[in-house]
Amino acid sequence: MKSSLPARLALSLCLSIALAQPLAAQDAQPPAATDARHTPSAALPHGWNPADWDQQDSEFTPEAGWHFGKLDNGLRYIIRRNNRPENTALVRMEIAAGSIDERDGERGFAHFVEHMAFNGSAQVPEGEMVKLLERQGLAFGPDTNASTGFERTLYMLNLPRADDGLLDTALMLMRETASELTISQDAVNRERGVVLSERRVRNTYGLKNTIDGLEFAYPDALVPKRLPIGTAETLGNATAAGLRGFWQREYTPSDTVLVVVGDFDPAMVEEKIRARFASWAQGPQTIQPDAGPIDPSYRGQTDIYLDPALTENVSLMRHGAYTDTPDTLAQRRKALLRYVGSNIVGRRLNRLQRSENPPFRGVNIATSDFFEDGKVTELSVSAEEGGWQRALEAAVDEYRRAMTFGFTEAEIAEQMSNVRSALQNAAANSATRSNQTFAAQALAIANGKEIADNPADQLARFEDAAGSVTPAAVLAEMRDYFLDLDDPLIRFTGKTAPEGGAEALRSAVVAAFAREISPPDETATAEFAYTEFGPASAVVSDTQSSQLDIRQIRYANGVRLNLKRTDLEDDRVNIRVAIDGGEMLASRDNPLAVELGGLLSSGGLGQHSRDELQTILAGRSVAASFGVGTETFDSAAATTRRDLELQLQLLAALVSDPGYRAEGLGSWRQGLDDFFARLDKTPAAAFREAMRTTISDNDPRFTRQPIDAYRALDFTKLKSAIADRLQNGAVEIALVGDFDEAEAIRMVGATFGALPPRESDFAPYEAQRASFTMTQKRGVQIVRHKGESDQSQLQLVWPTTDDSDWDTSSRLSLLARVARLMLTEKMREELGQTYSPTVSSDQSSTYRGFGTFMMGAAVDVAQLDAARAAMAQVVDELRAGPPDADLIQRARQPLLESLDNRLKSNGGWMALVGRAQSEADDIERFVTAKARYEAMTGEDLHQLAQQYLAPGDAVEFRVLPEAPVKPQ
Repeated sequence: MKSSLPARLALSLCLSIALAQPLAAQDAQPPAATDARHTPSAALPHGWNPADWDQQDSEFTPEAGWHFGKLDNGLRYIIRRNNRPENTALVRMEIAAGSIDERDGERGFAHFVEHMAFNGSAQVPEGEMVKLLERQGLAFGPDTNASTGFERTLYMLNLPRADDGLLDTALMLMRETASELTISQDAVNRERGVVLSERRVRNTYGLKNTIDGLEFAYPDALVPKRLPIGTAETLGNATAAGLRGFWQREYTPSDTVLVVVGDFDPAMVEEKIRARFASWAQGPQTIQPDAGPIDPSYRGQTDIYLDPALTENVSLMRHGAYTDTPDTLAQRRKALLRYVGSNIVGRRLNRLQRSENPPFRGVNIATSDFFEDGKVTELSVSAEEGGWQRALEAAVDEYRRAMTFGFTEAEIAEQMSNVRSALQNAAANSATRSNQTFAAQALAIANGKEIADNPADQLARFEDAAGSVTPAAVLAEMRDYFLDLDDPLIRFTGKTAPEGGAEALRSAVVAAFAREISPPDETATAEFAYTEFGPASAVVSDTQSSQLDIRQIRYANGVRLNLKRTDLEDDRVNIRVAIDGGEMLASRDNPLAVELGGLLSSGGLGQHSRDELQTILAGRSVAASFGVGTETFDSAAATTRRDLELQLQLLAALVSDPGYRAEGLGSWRQGLDDFFARLDKTPAAAFREAMRTTISDNDPRFTRQPIDAYRALDFTKLKSAIADRLQNGAVEIALVGDFDEAEAIRMVGATFGALPPRESDFAPYEAQRASFTMTQKRGVQIVRHKGESDQSQLQLVWPTTDDSDWDTSSRLSLLARVARLMLTEKMREELGQTYSPTVSSDQSSTYRGFGTFMMGAAVDVAQLDAARAAMAQVVDELRAGPPDADLIQRARQPLLESLDNRLKSNGGWMALVGRAQSEADDIERFVTAKARYEAMTGEDLHQLAQQYLAPGDAVEFRVLPEAPVKPQ
């Protein structure tokens, strides 16, 4: 076995600042709280032995409900019975073998072996594993997948049904992967092209920047030399014997953990695991190499890395020694102090970024462990072109201000309120946690990380510890944990080098740390100003839908409300608000009319800035969002029963009194140059831009406009475009989840129902719906990109029709699934050309008669003609005759399973409840969908292919490199 499981990693205190953030920390995951509340021995979970899981130093115990075990050969397993989503399950198998286990000639082998797991074993012939799962309703990708990291390889199966037979199949396939693969040379030769294709697609400016950054920061470490994607040379030279040698050496039962979460009897699952895996013989012991070394004395070096697609960024870094800290009450308290202090620093930086002319576009200050080989403190800022020094000074000022003067009582209180709210929410929802949540917790336990115990106990410990979280305690812990950034490593990335080069960079850093700083300002907290909207509106209609029992309300002012109570998530309420308008307000004369709509919430409210709202609403599970759809403006949020009324008040305020503050556009404006600089830097990006232009015949509503047109936008222009819709447009609100219906009706009546009367029906927009038709161009369209010279993309686009005919729309969807399976088998399995060919059918629900059927792949530029021939062959076969029954079954069954499981989540319900009154046909469409798919025949698909997929009717996009291909 490996020498030991990885010790738990210290909490990474990242303070990344995004352009849009929730107003309160409702989704934050604070560290588990402190103080002693040990689990009584009588409540120990079944089979729990800390020594089996490298948890001997933990003072905590997993909550009741877990089922742990270990076979004589060393294989360990974790089982959890759970029924969210109902009658589904997850199976995970994690092998403690990743890219750092590779030898010099094996770079990329861990990932290559992961691919070979789907290419033949003792019981499953090559090419049959995925087909077997598809027949059972698991779609490749969403339900059947794997991933390779530096230390581990994870195999994942999402079972659409929690039945014994499907579990048997899943465990059989996991055992086949673990010890029964064939790894034939022919299969390796075919899969090699797929693996190289994946490497080629990922070989972008981003990957090259990452590699350079790792090599600079950790020059002696193994990690920069062991990226999971490998090298073209080692992958090209890989043989079946070499891959089999790595697999046999590294895949051993003592390095394997099985996780099964779902609606199964744990004793039954344990019996199946023992029956399936007990005979797996333990191989020779292996030792996983260190990811390092990392040298704490490494400092004073500078790196400048340039690429036309990169954002200007400066990073400062210092290394320190690794400390293996046990999972104790004391350590959890320290983690809480760091979490609070780091979030305060993040709030201060966030406040600067929300200014009209922010000093930086993004900022990150973090201290974290580098595997088990060192500790790293990093301060990183990104800026608009030429603004690196201003950005650096602002970030260093706030970092030093925090470390010098500490934090205020008000700042501590705000963050503690957010932590308390997150823990309260977790406790309230503990009985309806998802399979995904438990699977993630199981793997964390298996990897020796912090044990997640009962949410109610975590909340109780937090309350016990809250009084000890003082400004002095937080500052002391921050000073102790963060490394001094004296004489740091400095790394600059961007499009052009800074004037003066490395010397100027270091001088600027020295000057930034010498600047005079002052204590933080005290900030007052205002009261939320939007609790009264006028007299509540009366309910004028209250009905129940004939299908799915959706309650439908109408208020006297024209607002509609749809209600669906569920027991899927305790204390969770999903909200959606749809307002008439959206992209229908754009025109050929004013194509960017609503371009800034998605940033509306960044401008705050009339009486509160975005930053003020974050403080006012601290500790409350609410958020403001505003998006632009094709026909509506949409706000969506997830809240709790306690905060439902406040959430409705916030969204009603955003509709009735948006702030339109210019500060909401600062970071967006600074990002425009970088956004435009990247539009042609990869084949995928270049295709997206070209397709919009070509398919729409340069219709400005669907075509990228010049950058100056975006620079000229402001909130004043947005207000003139959307104010009428916000004031008068039809509104439809939906609530799904755990709430009291009578209270919800009252709350909506007192918020949206209290707004002035508005249109009761959504506008038909007939002229706009008829204003778009697909281009009459056909044949080859050449598109150029500025990425790597061996990268290309081929896309065929056929015109179809809109989605108004349910049968046609459903048949096109199934035809696309069938074509995707055929193209994948031909290009990936037979020819080994591409990592992930795509086929999709998209019928518009907005524009009359418009729809597309697309088939494409990213391939080596030398394989473009072969890829075109493969696509043509798939189309010819579909047009020549009906697909066979097995192929249709493999395409259809995952779709049928997804329909069966659609209403097992609040999100699935919301897709139907959101417009249940204004788009009532969607409910009937969903209810009848399964019968439509089951009734489809091969002849139906054959006729559809003949109707729409004529070879000469496609627009063919060939995305080619601007630079010539380098000679081999």
